[in-house]
Amino acid sequence: MKVILQRDVPKVGKGGEIVNVSDGYARNYLFPRQYAVPATGGFLKEHQARAEHDKAREAKLHQVAESAAAALEGLSIIIKGKVGSGTKLYGSITAQDVAEGIKQATGIEVDKRRVGLVDPIKTLGVYPIPVRVASDISVTVQVDVTTEQELERRAQEAALAEARAAEAAATAESAEPVPDATEAEES
Repeated sequence: MKVILQRDVPKVGKGGEIVNVSDGYARNYLFPRQYAVPATGGFLKEHQARAEHDKAREAKLHQVAESAAAALEGLSIIIKGKVGSGTKLYGSITAQDVAEGIKQATGIEVDKRRVGLVDPIKTLGVYPIPVRVASDISVTVQVDVTTEQELERRAQEAALAEARAAEAAATAESAEPVPDATEAEES
């Protein structure tokens, strides 16, 4: 007899599968315990409709996961920590901190259990951290653990470099073109 399993049954099959079992097993064990229903008529149509709905939902979730992975690809986040002397942090940076940093940077919520941080980060530096967006989609995010003073120093360096570039561009514009030596000989 063909039956549709309502839940997992050991040595028979998983919930939602259509399996063949003996008539007595179905009537005396599976049906009374509501582990299965007969694979006929309305039950079969309901099972097919549910399977189509589940397939469409899975496709939509996979598409959302792919778009999230594209947004996270190549992402670099900065997490500030406090240090004493040297590079050792007071406390540590955990998977929860990385997940919050990703949410602040992109607006994408990532569960901390999907952040592949094996041990908490306890020193300053840049760390590649794998993030599982879906069961089959994983992305590497660069996490830069730094201090407030280092961020200020980087901002000052960037401002200085920008000022130098602007100054160089201004001097290049104001400099008059020098006539070519061959042009001077011709005249």
